[in-house]
Amino acid sequence: MTRLEKVYTEKVVPELQKEFGYSSSMEIPKLVKISLNIGLGAATQNSKLVDAAAQELTAIAGQKAVVTKAKKSIAQFKLREGMPIGARVTLRGDIMWDFYDKLVSFALPRVRDFRGVADRGFDGRGNFTMGIKEHTIFPELEIDKIELVKGMNITVCTTAKTDKEGKMLLDLLGMPFKK
Repeated sequence: MTRLEKVYTEKVVPELQKEFGYSSSMEIPKLVKISLNIGLGAATQNSKLVDAAAQELTAIAGQKAVVTKAKKSIAQFKLREGMPIGARVTLRGDIMWDFYDKLVSFALPRVRDFRGVADRGFDGRGNFTMGIKEHTIFPELEIDKIELVKGMNITVCTTAKTDKEGKMLLDLLGMPFKK
């Protein structure tokens, strides 16, 4: 059991039970998965960027990243069907808990002029998506070896039924939302 899982079972579950009055322990929201995605529009000119992005995403996540390919051809963007245009990885289990702990404890505080995460990334069903402009905030990356600073999307999927439940879950797990 990871450190954050222990916090979840000992502190977060009783707090959510008290706040929302769940009749069953199975109703209490929990984290299901975390998806990381890097999209590279510049990869149409330089295909080596996708390989570097996949390696960096693998280092960040601790799990092998998958290269995503274009589904359709778009002439204006010089994009052909099947061209590599990004990388993604989905985390579950202990790796997910470790990544979330690392994100909240180490990575987000390293963002320049950080004032908190905006809470408008909820989708209406308790899932939260946020964007990061620089993937260099993660401590696993050697900044000297990075050619291009990339942005990434992070989606935290929960079993919460509403945004209020999802926000409280993430808040209790340490997500630094803006006040």
